[in-house]
Amino acid sequence: MTEKRNVNYTPEERGKVIVRTGIIGIVANVMLAAFKAFIGIASSSVAVVSDALNNLSDALSSFITIIGTKLAGRKPDKKHPLGYGRLEYMSALIVSAIVLYAGATALVDSVKKIISPETPDYSVVSLIILGAAIAVKIVLGLYTRSKGKAVNSGSLTASGSDALNDAILSSSVLATALVYMFFHISLEAWVGAVIALFIIKAGIGMISDAVNEMLGARADAELVKMIKTAALRVPGVQGAYDLLINNYGPDRNIASLHVEVDDVLTVKDIDKISREIQAEVFRDTAVIISAVGVYSVNTTDDEAAKMRDKIRSIVMSHDGVLQLHGFYADAEKKQVTFDMVLDFKVDDRLKLSDSIKSEILAVYPGYDINITLDIDSSDI
Repeated sequence: MTEKRNVNYTPEERGKVIVRTGIIGIVANVMLAAFKAFIGIASSSVAVVSDALNNLSDALSSFITIIGTKLAGRKPDKKHPLGYGRLEYMSALIVSAIVLYAGATALVDSVKKIISPETPDYSVVSLIILGAAIAVKIVLGLYTRSKGKAVNSGSLTASGSDALNDAILSSSVLATALVYMFFHISLEAWVGAVIALFIIKAGIGMISDAVNEMLGARADAELVKMIKTAALRVPGVQGAYDLLINNYGPDRNIASLHVEVDDVLTVKDIDKISREIQAEVFRDTAVIISAVGVYSVNTTDDEAAKMRDKIRSIVMSHDGVLQLHGFYADAEKKQVTFDMVLDFKVDDRLKLSDSIKSEILAVYPGYDINITLDIDSSDI
């Protein structure tokens, strides 16, 4: 999902917040991992050891996040004129692989314990430390997630949510220990396996998110709405369409769009409108509008307006058509042009376009009908 830049922070401030939060996460997770590893080894609990490995992977993830942020923050140069922001997605991919490996290792250990069980030996002190660790993880998770949202960092937000999930998993380990102490039923190997599966699931989800960003995910609906709302505020703009957002890393979005304007405007008028759109959009979202295309709207021909309404009814009656825009009719040359947005579920786009064109020609014979098929790249 394309990210919306948080305009309350400069890139430098954002980087500092991510690094500072990451360092806090590293220190906290290393300490938690050490405590849990000691308890797990002393009590022969594979569940606690698995939980410790999870904390260690979290610490390593925070370290890689910091490195990725530092590298991604390098200034643009001749070789990479749009900067290095996408390196954050690559670092997220590395973090995901580490999480996945930690989960797989923990799962193997848990299965071994299920096959050849060992009797755990918990102490009151170890349970107190586990309880304190859970409290620390909750505080760390809430703090990291809040900072992630503040600077619009997907990696920090995910780390915070992951920490809160870890607290839940650690609580299950504590519950397992209490069950053994009071009822002498050993479930810790099975709980360790469940924790490992949760870690694996989280790793797969992180990989999916990182790959989606690198491939080019669909633009965030809220961001799309903000950009189009800003464009429509500009006097003379009657509609905003064909928004394409190219993401070059968190908070680095460059976009283009088309707007509908009266066909009587001069080049000077259009230039003024384009510049105002760029300013309005950047002020609201910090997204750079690199290009503004123009659709002219018939304003002096009543017959063209009637044609538009009639053709719109024909087009929108077909299943799979999401929108018609950019309509213009030239009665003198007998030409009609418009853009049509189709749903991805339409298997044969050209067949549907030809069918619609035939229906229009049946109503307006002799006209040259030009239909441009647009991609459903953002919410309409």
